Formats: sequence, structure tokens, C-alpha cells
Amino acid sequence: MVRGKTQMRRIENKTSRQVTFSKRRNGLLKKAFELSVLCDAEIATIIFSPSGKLYEFSSSSMSNILERYQTKTKDAGCSVETTEIDLQNLKGNSLDMAKRIELLEVSKRRLSGEVLDMSSVEELQSTQNQLERSLSRIRARKNQLFKEQIEQLKQEEKKLSDENERLQRKKGMREPLQFVTEHPEAPRGQGLNVETELSIGCPQLHRLNIIPHEDGLSIH
Repeated sequence: MVRGKTQMRRIENKTSRQVTFSKRRNGLLKKAFELSVLCDAEIATIIFSPSGKLYEFSSSSMSNILERYQTKTKDAGCSVETTEIDLQNLKGNSLDMAKRIELLEVSKRRLSGEVLDMSSVEELQSTQNQLERSLSRIRARKNQLFKEQIEQLKQEEKKLSDENERLQRKKGMREPLQFVTEHPEAPRGQGLNVETELSIGCPQLHRLNIIPHEDGLSIH
């Protein structure tokens, strides 16, 4: 016989209601016991009958379980309250950040000259002063960079000058000797009249003068 589905509503018949309570109470306590044994869970079950009679089951000390329950619910309540406070703070910070972003966006557009129609004289003067301060800082930074580049170029120029001077000194020390063996304008086949002194023996006793001629050498 197929068991029909029980409707979830109060049983009007008092006798039937008492029988159903007894059956389901025993089944609930049995399931709690099985769950505590099979899963090593700490379980406490409290039941009051319609007449006010107490039925309970606990896998360990009921007072310890209730105390643990109260501590957990208290911590959970504090945690929920803290979370709500944090959320409120985050919302406030988000609104402040959104306002700051909006103001920065307006200031940016004003500096770029996009939204000047609705600006007052004071706002325009403030924007002008801000631009002048920014331009002054930009010029100062640019001049500093120029000075650094000039100083770097001077250092490189000095290094090149020192290297060039060192190479010139090195080249002067290694300059080869030049010898002239023949006069470039002398015609071929003709010699030059060169007096050559040749001494034979002791220079103080004999001195021979050899003069080259076309017919030969003449010795005097």
C-alpha cells in the first residue's frame, strides 16, 4: 500500500495530533543519536510537547553544548554588527572617493580649457595661477635637464681632447727618420761636385782631396 503524502499543516484532531507527535519525536531523537555517532557531531535536541513536557537528547553535556551555542551566537552577533559598520564605512569612503574623482575630473577639464563657460572670475583666476605655477616648475625642470646635458657634453669633450693629446704625443715619439739619397732635380747620368776628404793613415800626416769629374776622380 502506497503511503500518501502528509500535508504540512496543524492536525486538528487532538488524538491524531498526540500520536503523530509521539512517533515523530522518537524518530527525531533517534536520528539525532545516529548523526552524533556516525559523524562524531556534538548534538543537543530539546523538545517541548503541546502540554509543556520536556524531551531532550545530547551527545555530551547539555549545559556545555548550550554554553557553546550562546558563545557562538554572541560572537556571530558581534561579527554581524562589525560587518555592518565596515560596510557603512566603505560606503562612506566610496562616496567621498566618487566626489573627489568628480572634482578632479572637473579641475582637469578646466585646466585643459574645456569647461570655462560656467566658471566665475575667481575660478578662472585660480586656474590661471595654477597653470602659471605648473609652467614655472616645468621650465625649472627643463633648465635643470639642459644643464645636466651640457655638463655631460663638456665631460665627453674633455675626454676626447685628452685622448687626442695622448695620441699626438705617441705619434711624435714614433716619427720615422727621413734620408735624402738623390737630389730630385739632378739629371740622370751626371754626378754632383762633392768634395770628400779621405785620409789614409794618420790624419795629421796625409790629407787627400778627392774631387769627382766627368773623366774620373782627381786626387790632390
